[in-house]
Amino acid sequence: MKHLVLWANLLVTSLSPVALAGSNAAQSAVHEPQTIIKFAKDVEKYAAKQGARAFIIARVGRPQKDLPKGIYYTHTAIAIYSDITLEDGETIQGYAIHNLYQKEGQVDKSQLITDYPVDFFWGAYELKAGIVIPTPEIQQRLIELIGSGQDKQLHNENYSVLANPMNRQFQNCTEYTLDLLNAAIYQTTDMARIKANTQAYFKPQRVHTSGFKLMLGSMLQDDITTKDHTGKVATATFTTIAQYLNQYGLVSNMVTYYSDGSTQLIGG
Repeated sequence: MKHLVLWANLLVTSLSPVALAGSNAAQSAVHEPQTIIKFAKDVEKYAAKQGARAFIIARVGRPQKDLPKGIYYTHTAIAIYSDITLEDGETIQGYAIHNLYQKEGQVDKSQLITDYPVDFFWGAYELKAGIVIPTPEIQQRLIELIGSGQDKQLHNENYSVLANPMNRQFQNCTEYTLDLLNAAIYQTTDMARIKANTQAYFKPQRVHTSGFKLMLGSMLQDDITTKDHTGKVATATFTTIAQYLNQYGLVSNMVTYYSDGSTQLIGG
């Protein structure tokens, strides 16, 4: 039995269907610290030049070969231009990033944590960023939503990597970001209304993986379940959020930002 469990764990690790939502706060650096710091500052400068006061940001936490087809980022959050108090008491301006992260040692539960661009990209496997800047009106509504603390009303601590964004049973980082956006778009924190509009207008990403891998994953990893899905498994991703906002004319800019400073239009 011990050998069977070991084999199954190895299989799930090597063929993981759930690398898409890497919602972990504490990660080891893959790149040199100075390289990460420069990249994080460059992302901030790019967003600031675009006039972004609030935007959606995404990172890559796994090699592309390990991600399911059509999945390009592993963690998504909202960045807000804010007054930031340093340890010495000095106040500076910069982007604070509002995340949903899995709890350490309890991966089927999540918590809301604010960090900053260097922290956000510290464990990134590849130094590229997904950036979606909503229209100024949606930016302002996001700022007011988070500033008032109403964002916490949208948090569901029951975490699943494969959370179905069409219902409220589980939530991951990207679904939480989508819920914040819909709260801003429809100016409500009523989750029943938010989910009704999600079902009506948002198209999630189909997760292309075998039922066998999903079964093994749900047996061996607490943060993997498909209990909230009926039929094909689909979840919210950074790319589907970009497409959603763009479809309804709610985007000012949406790009992939690379470490050499170049950008590529998402979907272009």
